[in-house]
Amino acid sequence: MGEEIGCCKRTGPGYATPLEAMSGPKEALLYVTCVYNGTGREKPDFLATVDVDPNSPTYSKVIHRLSMPYIGDELHHSGWNACSSCHGDPSADRRFLVLPSFLSSRVYVIDTQKNPKAPSLYKVVQPEDIIKKTGLAYLHTSHCLASGDIMISCLGDKDGNAEGSGFLLLDSEFNIKGRWEKPGHSPIFGYDFWYQPRHKTMISSSFGAPTAFTQGFHLQHVAEGLYGRYLHVYSWPDGELKQTLDLGGTGFMPLEIRFLHDPSKDTGYVGCALTSNIVRFFKTEDGSWSHQVAISVKPLKVQNWILKELPGFITDILISLDDRFLYFANWLHGDIRQYNIEDPRNPVLVGQVWAGGLIQKGSPLAAMTEDGKTWQSDVLEIQGHRLRGGPQMIQLSLDGKRLYVTNSVFSTMDRQFYPELVEKGSHMLQIDIDTEKGGLKINPNFFVDFGAEPDGPCLAHEMRYPGGDCSSDIWI
Repeated sequence: MGEEIGCCKRTGPGYATPLEAMSGPKEALLYVTCVYNGTGREKPDFLATVDVDPNSPTYSKVIHRLSMPYIGDELHHSGWNACSSCHGDPSADRRFLVLPSFLSSRVYVIDTQKNPKAPSLYKVVQPEDIIKKTGLAYLHTSHCLASGDIMISCLGDKDGNAEGSGFLLLDSEFNIKGRWEKPGHSPIFGYDFWYQPRHKTMISSSFGAPTAFTQGFHLQHVAEGLYGRYLHVYSWPDGELKQTLDLGGTGFMPLEIRFLHDPSKDTGYVGCALTSNIVRFFKTEDGSWSHQVAISVKPLKVQNWILKELPGFITDILISLDDRFLYFANWLHGDIRQYNIEDPRNPVLVGQVWAGGLIQKGSPLAAMTEDGKTWQSDVLEIQGHRLRGGPQMIQLSLDGKRLYVTNSVFSTMDRQFYPELVEKGSHMLQIDIDTEKGGLKINPNFFVDFGAEPDGPCLAHEMRYPGGDCSSDIWI
C-alpha cells in the first residue's frame, strides 16, 4: 500500500482506490457550469455553487455565482488540476477547477480552495495563444494527468474543421505546452477521452465537426460525413494512434466514454447518441481492441416530428465507483436508466425513472404503439415546477446513492429541440438510488431552478464535487 507508483505516494489528493473513494465524505457542494451564450441574453456564463447538504438552511439553492469576464464562451465540461491519478504526491493539490469553453476556446482556471463556497478566478488561457501554439479550438473534456499536466480534448481548428482536432496539453501552472498526440496522429473527430495507464491506453470518442453541430443537428450533415462513429485508441502516455475502431451504423455520435474504474480492467463503455446504443470496448487476446453493442435503446415511433422514429439520444453515461452500475440519460425520450454491469458483457436493466422528454402531454409529438394507438407521458412536477427539457448531464455521489441531473446539451441544440428550455431555463434534480437491488426515484425535496437566476434564465450543464467524483478521477 505504501509503495510508489509513478509520481504518486499515498498522502495527496483523491483516494488510493475507487472503493476507498466510496467511503469518502458526503457531498455538500456542487459546482455547476451555467450558460447564457445562445439564450439571447447578453450576459457572461458563470460557475454556480449549489448547496446539496440537506441539513443546510440553503439546501437546494445556488449560494454563489462566479461570472466569467467575457461573453460568448459556452462553458461546457470541467475538470480538476489534480485527482486520484496522483494520490499521495505531496506536491499535488486538488485546488483548481479547469473550465474549457466550447465555443470561444478560452480556458478558465478557478481557485476553489480559498473559499470553496465562493470560488474565484485564478487565470485565463486565451484562445489566441492556444490557436497560435497548437492550432486547436472548440475545447471539451479536461483531465488531470499523474505528471501534473492537464489535457483537454479539442474538436477542431479555429474554422471549425474536424481535421484540426486533437489534444491540448497545459503544464501544472496552466502554461501551454503544445499538443499531446504525436504529429500526424490526430483523431478523425474529437470529443471525450479516458485513459487506463496499466494497459498503456487512452481511448477517445468522436462527436462531429464544429462546422456542423454549431448550426444545430441536421440529417444532411450525417450523410455528408460530418459526424463521427469512431473510437481512437492511443498508446499512453506516448500519444501514438494505434487503432481506429469504426462502430459502423450502430455507433453514430459516440460521446461520453468511460473505462471501468478498476485500473486493472481492460474494458469500458461509450454512449452513442444518434443510434442510442451503449457500446462496450475491450482488449482482445492479441492486444488489439474491439467493440460490441452492449445495450440498445429502441426508438419510439412518433407523429409530428422530423423523423418517423425518435431516438433516445444518449448524452451522458457514468459508472459507479465499484463498477457495479452503469447510468445513462436519454435526452429526447426523457428517461434515466440504471444497469447492473457486474457481467460487463450482459448489462441488466435494474432501474429507470422519467424526468422530462419530448413525449409529454401538451407536446405536439405523440408516440405510437404497435397497434397504431398514440400516447404521451404525464408532465412531471417537482415542488410545483413543471419539468422542462430532458435529462442530460448526470453526476453520481461517491457512495453511489444519489444521482444529480441537469438538462442542457448545447445551447444551439437546446433551442432546436427544447425551445422552452432556452426561454425558461434549466433545472437540476436529485435521483435517489437503491444500490442493493437497483431502482431510481426522484427526490421531491430537491429542485434547483436556473430559470429564476437574477440575470434571467440560464442553461445548466456539468457538475463537479470539490472532493472529486466518478467522472473526473482516474486511478493508476
